[in-house]
Amino acid sequence: MGRSLPFSVESGRTWARRFGLLLVVLLLSACASAPGANPRDPLEPFNRSVYRFNDALDAAVLKPVATSYRDVIPERVRQGIGNFFENLEDVWSLVNNALQFKGQAAFDSLRRVGVNTFLGWGGLFDVATEMDIEKHTKDFGHTLGYWGVAPGPYLVLPILGSSSLRDTVALPVDWKGDLVASVPHVPTRNTATVVRGIDTRSDLLKAGNMLEEAALDRYSFMRDAYLQRRRSVIYDGNPPEDESVDGASNSTDFSAPPGEPPNPTPTKSAAETLSSSGVSGEEKVKP
Repeated sequence: MGRSLPFSVESGRTWARRFGLLLVVLLLSACASAPGANPRDPLEPFNRSVYRFNDALDAAVLKPVATSYRDVIPERVRQGIGNFFENLEDVWSLVNNALQFKGQAAFDSLRRVGVNTFLGWGGLFDVATEMDIEKHTKDFGHTLGYWGVAPGPYLVLPILGSSSLRDTVALPVDWKGDLVASVPHVPTRNTATVVRGIDTRSDLLKAGNMLEEAALDRYSFMRDAYLQRRRSVIYDGNPPEDESVDGASNSTDFSAPPGEPPNPTPTKSAAETLSSSGVSGEEKVKP
């Protein structure tokens, strides 16, 4: 026990340095992007290479494990596991709704945590939804967008998948607010993290199959769906109209209004296809 703390501190510092270096490289790459590059995705060559890596990893490891998990674990048990992790997620949503001064959403999140924790056996049962208590999923990237931080260029992160510069910068704060990552017992924390990842991937199996059937270019499809859905959630489902599609396509100006990328809105078919497969519109699109 005495040896694990220094290791954790050093690991955190190492990852922080690597994270900062990655951001610097990405920003320099964005500035040096070729003329005519997609203003939403000036790092497309880099992103596509990471996407191919993620896709290969998913095909070789993540999807087979998630498929076995779905086939072996009874649906009721899987539902309970998903409910448990979503209840923990509601705690962080409560914090971010409060940071956005959304009193009703914060109160709903508080009620959901209280009801599901005490009446839902620690969150295994989603009693709050049965009581029509609305779920307002928010993370720190949403909070930054709400307060006017532009999304910046689209990014694909190793393993984590779709993101943006703003959402990537927000990740360390989200990790701090993640109750699973805060578990002091390392084996328990690691086990919970793996189980949550497998459960999340299993929920996306149907969406992945539909994506393979619907999209000619899966990379573009995932990018458009991610950008549209993140923007929609920042505006609580009511994003404003784009002012100028043509003007946005001729520049890479990242100083947009709150949560608004200076670019054309992604096609609705991407988000709608994923939504029709049962993936919540408030969830990040996974690789």
